[in-house]
Amino acid sequence: MAEATEAVEIRPGLHWIGALDPGLRTFDIILRTANGTTYNAYLVRGSDGVAVIDTVKAEFADDFFARLESVARYDEIKVIVLNHLEPDHTGALPELMRRAPQARLHISVRAPAMLKALLKPSEEHPLEYQTVDTGDEVSLGDRTLRFLHTPFLHWPDTQCTYLVEEATLFSGDIFGCHHCDSRMFNEQCGDFRFSFDYYYAHIMRPFKTHVMDALKLIEPLPLKIIAPTHGPILRDRPRRYLTRYRELSTSTFAERIGNEDPTLVVFYMSSYGNTARMAEAVRTGAEEAGARVSLYDLEGGEIQPFVDLVESADALAFGSPTINGDAVKPIWDLLSSLAVIELKGKLGAAFGSYGWTGEAVRMIEDRMRGLKMRVPVAGLRIKLIPTDEELAECRDFGRALAGAIVSGEKGRVIDFADLG
Repeated sequence: MAEATEAVEIRPGLHWIGALDPGLRTFDIILRTANGTTYNAYLVRGSDGVAVIDTVKAEFADDFFARLESVARYDEIKVIVLNHLEPDHTGALPELMRRAPQARLHISVRAPAMLKALLKPSEEHPLEYQTVDTGDEVSLGDRTLRFLHTPFLHWPDTQCTYLVEEATLFSGDIFGCHHCDSRMFNEQCGDFRFSFDYYYAHIMRPFKTHVMDALKLIEPLPLKIIAPTHGPILRDRPRRYLTRYRELSTSTFAERIGNEDPTLVVFYMSSYGNTARMAEAVRTGAEEAGARVSLYDLEGGEIQPFVDLVESADALAFGSPTINGDAVKPIWDLLSSLAVIELKGKLGAAFGSYGWTGEAVRMIEDRMRGLKMRVPVAGLRIKLIPTDEELAECRDFGRALAGAIVSGEKGRVIDFADLG
C-alpha cells in the first residue's frame, strides 16, 4: 500500500491524489458516515501535459498537494477540471491555481455563477476559466478528456469527464458513496453496498430524471473504470454500478397497479375522529371520480416506508387537525422526509377539522408549494364535527382533486427559476 502522502496509481499515468477522512461521522448534516469518506481527486498525465480532476476539502489540502507533488510538477499542469463545485471538491482550488497559474480551469456551462460566488473574483484578482458542454474535448497529446454535461447530479453545475483512451469516467458525485477504505479499489475494499445505496437514496434520489438522462450519455461509452469523487474507485465490473443506478431510478410501483390508473394517497391524523371522517369522505369522492385511492392513518405507521408510495403517486392529500395553531407533528415528519424524492409536478391538497382557528390546512399547503407541488384545489377546513352537508363537501373535494389528476393538471408546473 502506498505511503499516506503518496499518490495511488490506477493505471500508468493515472493517479488518485485525494484524501482520506475516516473519522467523519456526519456529512452535510443529513448523511451518517459510519466508515468516514474520501475526497477523491485525480491526476492524468499525457504527452503534452498534466490534468488535475477535482480537488479536496480545504482541511485536507496538505495531503492533496503532497500526493500531487509525488507524481508531477506544478509547471506541468495544463488543465484543471472541476466536475462539481461543492467545497469538499474545491477546497484546495485557490492554492492550486496560485501554484499552477498557467493551468486552464474547465467547468460546466452551468457553473460560472457558482464559481464566482465561491472564489469572489475582483478587478485585482480576476478569474479565468473555460466552460465546456457535452462533446467538448481537451487534448493532453496522447490522451483526451471529453466532457459530459450531467446537471443536477446533484447540483446544477455537475458534469462528468471521460478519459477516452483509458475508457475511464471521472463521474463526480454519481456512482460515489461515503465509504473510506485505504485499499481504494472496489474489488479490494470491504463490502460497501449499503453505503452505495444509502448515498443514492439521500443524494441522487430527488434527481431520478436527471440520473436517467446521464445514463443515456454514459451507458454507450466503453468503460473500464469509474472514478467518483467519494468512495471506492470502481474498476472491477464497473457496469454493475450503472445497472444499479438504473434499477434505483426506475419505479416499479406504477407498473404493478397500471400506469392508466390516476393515484391519490391520503394521509391523515385525527384527534377525535373528525379529520378521519373527512379523510374517508375525500377517498369516497376521489374514487367516484375514477382515482385509485390509498388511505393511511399516520398514527398507525412509520414514516419512512411511505416515501416509496409517495414517489409513485400522482397526488397527495394531507389531513390534520389544528393543535396549538399548528399541524400535528407526524404530518410535518412525513413532509420533511419527502425532500429525498422528486415531487415537482405532483398535485397536493390539505384538509382538516379544527376547534378554534384552523391554521394547519394553510400551513400544509404552503409547505407543499415549497416542495414544488401544485395545489389546484383550495384546502378544506371544517369546524369540529362534520355534518352530513360538510361530508358532502369533502366528497366534492375528493372529486375535484381526482379530476385535476385525470385532466392532466399535474403536469403543468411553473419553475420560477427558469423565468429569470
